[in-house]
Amino acid sequence: MATLELRAARGWSARQTADRFFLTLTTVAAWMSRIHEGGANALLRLQQPVNRFPDLVRYIVQRLKVVCPRLGKAKIAEMVCRAGLHLAPTTVGRMLHEDPIVRDPIVAAVAPAVRADRPNHVWHVDLTAVPTRLGFWVPWRPGAVPQQWPFCWWVVVVLDHFSRRVQGSAVFEQKPDARALCAFLGRTIGKVGAVPRHLISDQESMFTSDGFRAWCRWRRIGVRYEAVGKHGSIAIVERFIRSMKQECTRRIQVPLRRDRLRGELGLYVAWYNSHRPHGAIGVRKEKSVVGFSVYGPAGTQVKVALARTPPSLSRASTAHCPVFPSVLLLWVRQSGPPSPSSIDCWTLPS
Repeated sequence: MATLELRAARGWSARQTADRFFLTLTTVAAWMSRIHEGGANALLRLQQPVNRFPDLVRYIVQRLKVVCPRLGKAKIAEMVCRAGLHLAPTTVGRMLHEDPIVRDPIVAAVAPAVRADRPNHVWHVDLTAVPTRLGFWVPWRPGAVPQQWPFCWWVVVVLDHFSRRVQGSAVFEQKPDARALCAFLGRTIGKVGAVPRHLISDQESMFTSDGFRAWCRWRRIGVRYEAVGKHGSIAIVERFIRSMKQECTRRIQVPLRRDRLRGELGLYVAWYNSHRPHGAIGVRKEKSVVGFSVYGPAGTQVKVALARTPPSLSRASTAHCPVFPSVLLLWVRQSGPPSPSSIDCWTLPS
């Protein structure tokens, strides 16, 4: 400030002032603009007061006022004083009149996306209510009924992401808990003979319970959950449930006996895995992706390769399998008759 006063008294220009005090023209111009905007005390006033309390103190004072609206500024000052923070009643009043602090939302760590690159790598599990012939009635009293047998069945399905194969299904009289789901998944793993690396489900209470998560850790299965409020986060298993209801349960009278419903679902799952084409895997059937063996005459075994797309047919001779007409044999060797070791088998798209 004294530098600018001396400049005004001597009538120096900005260049002369910068040369005499070893300053730059930018510094002198910045000082002059601050004086023109904020007055003579602009160069001496700090941007923030030295005795300003942190935002945490302001947040505590404002929260106390929200929780206890009848507390005055003097009483709030006394309460924080007992906690070891000395505030004047006028300071508390000023903090109460300031804008409330909006905390930044906590950004959850986004886990990397899981991509299934082989069968039994990623499984989807979900459950749905299938109404019986009695139906759900109406959702209001006195016609409201609980969602359990004999008004509906609870069906749980497990779907493989890579091949779209239904690995297992179960029928329950009421909504299953975590113990029942763990038992069902254990039976499915034993039947398939493979343990998935990841298991994707929604955020129902049975899937987020400590018992279910502990069971998955014991099996070394990574649990993934759908994104809340995001459409299509578990679209694969939900699409299967829609197909199951449209193609099976809504075309029959759902029986009241569990064994009969299991039989109907077993027939549909067998047809779904063996004959139904899937658009996500190139309009092929599930067996054309998972792979299996074909036994021909005299015990001849033809191996089915494991891949999503068959190799080019331009360089190989082709013939149809006499045992399974829908299977195409690729003769890799061009010379001599084909042998079981030189034949790969692929299922043709339906």
